[in-house]
Amino acid sequence: MLAERMTALGRLDEWRCPQLPVSPREAIALAEQAVDGLPPEQVCVIGSSLGGYYAAWLAERHGYRAVLLNPAVDPGRDLASYLGPQVLWHGGGEIVVEPGHLDELRALAVASITRPERYYLIATTGDEVLDYRDMLKFYAGVSTTLIEGSDHGISDFADYRDRVLAFCGIV
Repeated sequence: MLAERMTALGRLDEWRCPQLPVSPREAIALAEQAVDGLPPEQVCVIGSSLGGYYAAWLAERHGYRAVLLNPAVDPGRDLASYLGPQVLWHGGGEIVVEPGHLDELRALAVASITRPERYYLIATTGDEVLDYRDMLKFYAGVSTTLIEGSDHGISDFADYRDRVLAFCGIV
């Protein structure tokens, strides 16, 4: 949906959206590689769920802006019950979540947000996977849109995509 909007704006060349591997360490390395050489002020990382956790780490580490969509706050805790084979929701296939992946996630923990103005949080009260109250507590002070209802995948995201792109300096 965002790629389509970037195409319509004639800015698809600025869009990066690599398929992240299951290993958090490898996922972070791939994300860093995708924007290697760009000044931090030109990078805005958008992440949903576990991707939001990664986006926060990248923002704190490199000074990027970050849009967090129903982000995981403590995936080392939340994903412990998902060890083993897991079906991919998008694109089909399967991944295997291993105990070492939880250790990699814990190594990426952000203790607190240092510059709230670099963040935009979209959380939904209807998230069936993560508790939006954890998101609001951890990301207190950041620009926030709280959507009543909806779901973990933010099925009504089209209503908010231009807000996301505006925060990123695109529209």
